[in-house]
Amino acid sequence: MHKISIVTPCYNEEENVEELYKQVKEVFERINDCVYEHIFIDNASKDNTVSILKRLAATDRNVKVIVNARNFGHIRSPYHALLQAEGDAVILLVADLQDPPSMIKDFIDKWQEGYKIVLGVKTQSKESPAMFAIRKMYYNFINRVSEIELTKNNTGFGLYDKKIIEILRQIDDPYPYFRGLISDIGFESYKIEYEQPVRKRGITKNNFYTLYDMAMLGITNHSKIPLRLAAMIGFLMSALSLLVALGYFIAKLLFWNSFTMGTAPLIIGLFLFSSVQLFFIGIIGEYIGSIHTQVLKRPLVVEKERINFTNSD
Repeated sequence: MHKISIVTPCYNEEENVEELYKQVKEVFERINDCVYEHIFIDNASKDNTVSILKRLAATDRNVKVIVNARNFGHIRSPYHALLQAEGDAVILLVADLQDPPSMIKDFIDKWQEGYKIVLGVKTQSKESPAMFAIRKMYYNFINRVSEIELTKNNTGFGLYDKKIIEILRQIDDPYPYFRGLISDIGFESYKIEYEQPVRKRGITKNNFYTLYDMAMLGITNHSKIPLRLAAMIGFLMSALSLLVALGYFIAKLLFWNSFTMGTAPLIIGLFLFSSVQLFFIGIIGEYIGSIHTQVLKRPLVVEKERINFTNSD
């Protein structure tokens, strides 16, 4: 009998966690050669999510709950839960039901065929077409600048063999870009396509900042191109400035009385170079911030409570 760990990060998902629990349970009732544990990690929800999870855990020992001391963010909390899993394989499954639990059986089948990583890839989505297009553009961009090939349209939804989880434990990254680490490890993955359904209940907890944070983390962790681009553009603009200055100087010598410099070129040039400098200072700041986070080596999360874990209830 194989043991499968289902890991579900949640924050203010009182409308979805019980339905997700029921769907996962129904899936495993049809799988004869596997037992499972369902680990929910709650990021200090402000609604009744924790109360619902505690009620489920009281009646079903397969349900394990980690309650964080505070909200540690959408990057650290899910990763911490993955490292707590004890199964022969681990499946990351979000609480909002936009990752179909019905795909668990497909993941397990491919894992039993020998694949260490099985990923769910969104080919279509019933979310906002504009948002899906933006995500697609980002994946295309990061694949162009990244030193490794990242899986497009995968949010982390998938199955990971315990060997992969053990490698992640050894990496000990305090602020990991999970999707990038999975690609960086290098094992061949099997990709299963699906259409992402629309969220039926509740609202998404992602906002501009969280999406920007994830995007920049992917760039700073897996590409040096922005830093090198800053140096190259700086050199090119310096050369262009020198040519423009020489052109103005020659024009003034040839047309001394009729050619006037004017203030417009000075103002435009000043704002152009200032904005370019500010942009690349921001890029450098992102890399410095990433280094600062790595150096601090803070824990992924601080747990407030554990339920149904062996010797830690």
